[in-house]
Amino acid sequence: MGVLLIPLVDSKGYAVVCASKSPKNQLSEDKMQIATKPVTYKDADTTLNGIFFWDESQSAKRPGVLVVHGGAGLDDHAKNRARRFAELGYVAFACDMYGEGVAGNRERIMARIAELRAEPDRLPRRANAGIEVLRTHPLTDDHIAAVGYCFGGMTVLELARSGAPIAGVVSVHGSLDTKRQATPPDAIKAKILVCHGALDPHVPLTQVTAFAEEMKTANADWQLIIYGNAQHGFTHEDKWNVPGVAYHAPSDARSWRAIESFFAEIFDDTQPA
Repeated sequence: MGVLLIPLVDSKGYAVVCASKSPKNQLSEDKMQIATKPVTYKDADTTLNGIFFWDESQSAKRPGVLVVHGGAGLDDHAKNRARRFAELGYVAFACDMYGEGVAGNRERIMARIAELRAEPDRLPRRANAGIEVLRTHPLTDDHIAAVGYCFGGMTVLELARSGAPIAGVVSVHGSLDTKRQATPPDAIKAKILVCHGALDPHVPLTQVTAFAEEMKTANADWQLIIYGNAQHGFTHEDKWNVPGVAYHAPSDARSWRAIESFFAEIFDDTQPA
């Protein structure tokens, strides 16, 4: 698995982020009313706490986007990305993969990740719990995608491998390794976009090659974009004292545009107005 970006303390604040600079948002920026709603939900006996983000100035139903956090847990990075997806016109749900009392404690985080990876079905089941919450929002239509960063990138790929019937998944600087390759052919229903840093030492080329072979064998609809000069965690603006992990603004911007384009494709004529 790739390196985990874990802060010393768990941040609970909301950071202000800029809207995507697409023409749509430039036109509607002044009218947007991004609402948030914390939600407590469960996966089996584990209590989880996620957050909805949506533009309440629009009343039409729209596709939903599940945002899966990195190794730190549900932090500002995941919340800000969810907010940006809401600014694009989607209903976004920043889910919780760990449960209460885990984020902010490295030992508990590592133990929870080991627990989730112990059996192949646990990661996708936990992510599916978030998807079920996302579907309950009154403005979410039948079209769902999942986007994950670092640990979350690995999670959404496992979701796709499990055959989840959603429109697409996006892995951003996530691990491509798996304990359960996608079988049989055509088992993967979701379209896949992977955004990978060329200089990422935590997801080596051997993983990239193995992933490409796996997707070919699975007959998946997939694409992989490799960003030059980008290391692991290239969308995280915080400074991390971890070798091979660094923010890279050009790749952050390019991968965001790639995700916008991918969503336009998978959601087709359901793209929000």
